Amino acid sequence: MFWVQKTAPWRTALVMTALAVLVLAACGGGSPDGASAAPADGDTDERTYPYRITATTGMVADVVRQVAGDRGTVVSIIGEGVDPHLYVPTRSDVAALMDADIVFYSGLLLEGKMTDTLIKVAGSRPVHAVTELVDESLLQPAEFAGHFDPHLWMDVSGWTQAVHAVTEALVAFDPDGASGYRERAADYSATLGELHAYALRALGSIPEQQRMLVTAHDAFNYFGRAYGLEVAGIQGISTESEAGLDRINRLVDLLVTRRIAAVFVETTIADRNVRALIEGADARGHTVVVGGELFSDAMGQPGTYEGTYVGMLDHNVTTVARALGGEAPERGFQGLLSHAAGDGP
Repeated sequence: MFWVQKTAPWRTALVMTALAVLVLAACGGGSPDGASAAPADGDTDERTYPYRITATTGMVADVVRQVAGDRGTVVSIIGEGVDPHLYVPTRSDVAALMDADIVFYSGLLLEGKMTDTLIKVAGSRPVHAVTELVDESLLQPAEFAGHFDPHLWMDVSGWTQAVHAVTEALVAFDPDGASGYRERAADYSATLGELHAYALRALGSIPEQQRMLVTAHDAFNYFGRAYGLEVAGIQGISTESEAGLDRINRLVDLLVTRRIAAVFVETTIADRNVRALIEGADARGHTVVVGGELFSDAMGQPGTYEGTYVGMLDHNVTTVARALGGEAPERGFQGLLSHAAGDGP
């Protein structure tokens, strides 16, 4: 698959382009809907503003929106509360991709079921993974069925490299807007730096014995590495995997032995497995509560603070810190959370 970034980013880009050309050639050339190819990167002769940008997930769309400013209009395909691991593009999604002047996706196999669609779209307009310039030393080891963990946005410092990738892609696509892109990217990166520092402080205040984050699936490995928490997910890195009884029993043992006080549900995954953990611990005389609902693979509702990347991570950090005995303000590091942490998104 063309976005498995286990080679240098430039090699990945070449493979992606070659595959797109092969697919389109086999179909007789041109774009799938018969339209002429969109202007290449840097070709602004026929471009109108704001130009059209389509992004796969809310996290990607938010970064692009911050950097593009009013030079581009951003449309996100996969909305709040929707699991990107399992998402299959609809006809309207394909139309949104084909109508775009430039497309951004997360990469690292997050949008695995959109592979064929993205390959086809790449033959007629620029398509970029926001993780394409990330230093591979920052990626979690390829121990998940041979692929990197795609949930890089859970580490604010790591996701900041996605801002750089978006900036470089937009500069290449629209050189006339370069200074604005770079200025907005610098301002946004500064905000992310403040958020990262807050996460280090708040999560660092959790008592040592309670520094265990148990969630519905393995979306928080980068989060744990960045902020000093042990992480355990009931399901695997992709929500396509199923939680076995043995896995649940081992996690119950962990909760009881470590006297962990809280576990967490996720907005994109049913809570039945987490409830099974709570019931298992209770049967062994240890009370565990739901510490809150976390955003994992999707952000909050559009138009809310939690519907931004900063708000999403602020909510997660604040909720986890307070539920596990750390110190964090109820409304987060900017005082903008819609609900007091732990009350739910």
